[in-house]
Amino acid sequence: MKTRQLWFTNPRAVEIREQRLPPLEPGKMLVKSLCSAISAGTEMLVYRGQLPTDITLDASLTALQQQTAYPLQYGYACVGSVEQIGAGVDATWLDKRVFSFQPHASHFIATADQLLALPDDIEPEAAVFLANMETAVNLVLDGRPALGEKVAVLGQGIVGLLLSSVLARFPLAQLLALDEIRKRRNYAEWLGVHRSFDPKSDSQIADLKDALRLPVELPVTSDSGADLIYEVSGSPAALNLAIQLSSYTGRIVIGSWYGSKSAAVQLGGVAHRNRIKFISSQVSSIAPELAGRWDKARRFQQAWQMIRRVKPQALISHRIPIDQAADIYQLLDQAPEQVLQAIFIY
Repeated sequence: MKTRQLWFTNPRAVEIREQRLPPLEPGKMLVKSLCSAISAGTEMLVYRGQLPTDITLDASLTALQQQTAYPLQYGYACVGSVEQIGAGVDATWLDKRVFSFQPHASHFIATADQLLALPDDIEPEAAVFLANMETAVNLVLDGRPALGEKVAVLGQGIVGLLLSSVLARFPLAQLLALDEIRKRRNYAEWLGVHRSFDPKSDSQIADLKDALRLPVELPVTSDSGADLIYEVSGSPAALNLAIQLSSYTGRIVIGSWYGSKSAAVQLGGVAHRNRIKFISSQVSSIAPELAGRWDKARRFQQAWQMIRRVKPQALISHRIPIDQAADIYQLLDQAPEQVLQAIFIY
């Protein structure tokens, strides 16, 4: 059996390689891909050569346990159907639709612990959002939004939009979104955000600060600023805006992976005086204070439930064959405003 795999060969260079898969060993399964989602924020780091070189691609996913050196495979949102099973595999796996954290490829071999069976009521194009919806659920768990709080989400890429859609179901006083791309802001409001703003517009930032009742100078009052801010824009410089928007003792949850990018963060003024709490959120693990009650199985269950409610397949803007990978990555790199969610179809 041959497979067609997407490889990142150098910064801003991808190619499709045809490889012969090894014979199916006992305990393993052959999966034919139906579709896989491009996670633009992370995959643009790979595409642009902005990954750190001193860590593996992922701390917990078996398929991504190599160092960040070209050529490499990437991707972690693949939905397929089990075509063959090896000796010792439960026969009920055959023909089952599955999700796997696998790089983009037409076929792959996996063990049962690398596959999640799709619920019967969830279609493949909805299921490709599982990884990013799990991230959104994890962000909510780490931020702990409370009744009546004012919450702002910086960045309305797919993770930001999914996060906003989950937060829209909380009884918040305000849910505000920021993104410089108008199309994303429109989708954020469609998903339930109260108001959205362009962080590049001085007048809109002034309106945002007015909505948050932020004074021109310290001190802030008890109802000034956002109680909870999520930074999921992928830009480390956005942390300075998050600091400006935060309330006294506010929480800033950092969900972006910046790769090798860095920026000067202003920690000497408002951040120091306002006792702001910075929380690093990463989906590979569960916060220790929650681990006694939450595990990955429970988090997946909640992610599936949110997929049922949100129906994120409405966010798919491009469906393309994997042979056109170079074109879609170039578009994401040069004109990201034209792409909301791109998926490969096989």
